[in-house]
Amino acid sequence: MNAMSEPSVSDVRWEHFPHGADIGVRGIGRSVAEALAQAALAMTGAVVDLDKVRPQTPVEIQCSGRNDEDMLYAWLNAVIYEMSTRRMLFSRFDVQVDGDTLHATAWGETVVPERHEPAVELKGATFTALKVRNEEGRWTAECVVDV
Repeated sequence: MNAMSEPSVSDVRWEHFPHGADIGVRGIGRSVAEALAQAALAMTGAVVDLDKVRPQTPVEIQCSGRNDEDMLYAWLNAVIYEMSTRRMLFSRFDVQVDGDTLHATAWGETVVPERHEPAVELKGATFTALKVRNEEGRWTAECVVDV
C-alpha cells in the first residue's frame, strides 16, 4: 500500500498475540474507534467462538480516558464488567470516540454454557503491552488481558 491509498475494509480486524498465561488482544481499524471495537472483539474471541454469540440485546457502555491508551484500558475493563455482571457475551460493538469520552453499544446475549462453551474467564485488562498507535491511517489498539 502506498502512502496515497486509503486503508481497505480488510484492514479492520482483530487478532490475539501470545503472552505467557494471559492473552494479548489487538484491534486494527481505520479509526481509533474501529480499533477499540476490534480489540473488544478480540477479547471476547478469547472466551468464545464469536459465531456462536447472537447480537440480540444492546447494552450501552461509556467510559473515558486521559489519552488513547487510558481509554483502551478503561474500555476493555468496562466490557469485562458488563459481561460479568450481566452474564452476557458480546459479538458486536458500535464505538464512537468524542474527545476523551467513549460511547458504545455492545450487542450480545446471555451466556448459555452448553451452546457457547466459554473457554476462559476474563479478569481484566492490564497495562502490559498497552498501546494505541496510528501508522499511515491504520490504527492499532492492543494490550494483555488477564484470564
